[in-house]
Amino acid sequence: MAVDTTNANHSAREPQDASPQRKQIGVNALKPIVHFQVSMLRMWTDSIARFAGNYEKALQETATTVEEQTDKQRAA
Repeated sequence: MAVDTTNANHSAREPQDASPQRKQIGVNALKPIVHFQVSMLRMWTDSIARFAGNYEKALQETATTVEEQTDKQRAA
C-alpha cells in the first residue's frame, strides 16, 4: 500500500492555511527588496540608454570626419 508522503511532509512543516498575519509579514519583508531591485533596474536602463546615445553620437562624428577627409582628398 502506497503512502502519500507529500501531504504528510507539507503539513508537518507548515499548516496549509497559514495565518493572514504571517503572509502579511512576508509581504512587508519583501517590499523594500522589490523596491530596491526596481530602482537598480531603472538605473541600469538609464545607463544603457545613455551609453547608446553616446555611442551613436560618436559614430556620427566619426562618419562626418571620414566624409570630410574623403571630400578633401577628392578636391586635392
